[in-house]
Amino acid sequence: MLWLLLALMTGAAIFAVLWPLGRRRTDRPSATDLAVYRDQLEEIERDRAANAIGAAEAEAARVEVSRRLIAAADAAKVDTNADDTAGSLRRRRFAAVAALLVVPLLSGGLYLLLGSPDVPGQPLAARIAAAHGGNSLESLLARVEAHLAQNPDDGHGWEVIAPVYMRLQRYDDAAQARRNALRLLGASAERESALGEAMVGAADGVVTADAKAAFERAANLDAKEVKAQFFLGLAAEQDGNRTDAARIWHKLLAGAPEGAPWVDLVQQALARVEEPAVAPGPKAEDMAAASQLAPEQRDQMVRGMVDRLATRLRTEGSDVEGWLRLVRAYIVLGDRDRARAAISDARRALVKEPDKLRRLDDGVKGLGLEG
Repeated sequence: MLWLLLALMTGAAIFAVLWPLGRRRTDRPSATDLAVYRDQLEEIERDRAANAIGAAEAEAARVEVSRRLIAAADAAKVDTNADDTAGSLRRRRFAAVAALLVVPLLSGGLYLLLGSPDVPGQPLAARIAAAHGGNSLESLLARVEAHLAQNPDDGHGWEVIAPVYMRLQRYDDAAQARRNALRLLGASAERESALGEAMVGAADGVVTADAKAAFERAANLDAKEVKAQFFLGLAAEQDGNRTDAARIWHKLLAGAPEGAPWVDLVQQALARVEEPAVAPGPKAEDMAAASQLAPEQRDQMVRGMVDRLATRLRTEGSDVEGWLRLVRAYIVLGDRDRARAAISDARRALVKEPDKLRRLDDGVKGLGLEG
């Protein structure tokens, strides 16, 4: 296709050179023009003889027409001689040969020397984007940030940039953008839910107290706000209230429109809280039964249960009741150092959840581990 276009362009250039060379001039005075001037002279003589014009007027008209007649006759003679000379014919032939040979050879040589025929074509949109500094996500984000730096009260600008921050996993920036949009545009269920979602992202998936408060505000504004209800169920699950989580998600599914894209996600979460719980570790009755066994059997039984519980808590660190059971188990085994270490591990796992930390501290009071 490229070479065809080049051939057509070269042909057009040659035609532009040959077209005027192949034509004879048509704007020269013809024999008819000379006859007209002679008729005008005869008419002047008739008008003078009939006293239709004065002598002075007749003389002036005769001089003007005669001048035109002589000029036309001289021009016709010069053009005819010029066109018919052998030199003129040779020059036109030379120009034609040059057009046929020099133009394509020169243009083709220059293209092969300076052009890049093997480089693939670049779409017009890409060339325009490159000319304007690119339209990548980063460049567009930089433009919006520059606009907001100059116009910090543009609530719609903050609402536009917040999802971009979420996509880039800049959750703290997304949360701040959502707060600005709420402050400038007013509260709505959707804006409160979006703020809570950004805070959950900033907390690595944990529904913090502030995020939960945002979802509760959203639910108060619109009880059917899907995102708020989903995260409120997740908050209940993370607090260990699997029954409340299941209730919230069952209600959400009951009101789901047909073909809603979020149904599968809620069903997976519901299956997670309704499936049989992982073995929670040793309970009080387990420990009492173990105390009736021989020392070796008791140690083997209890330590097996404690190890399983500790393994689970390494991946499910938000289970406050599980941590308390693990601490009590170590106390029963007489391993108070490991009980204290478990309390430290629990506090690190729950550092972003103040409510659970308080429950943990309340649970370990009176266990004699303060020292």
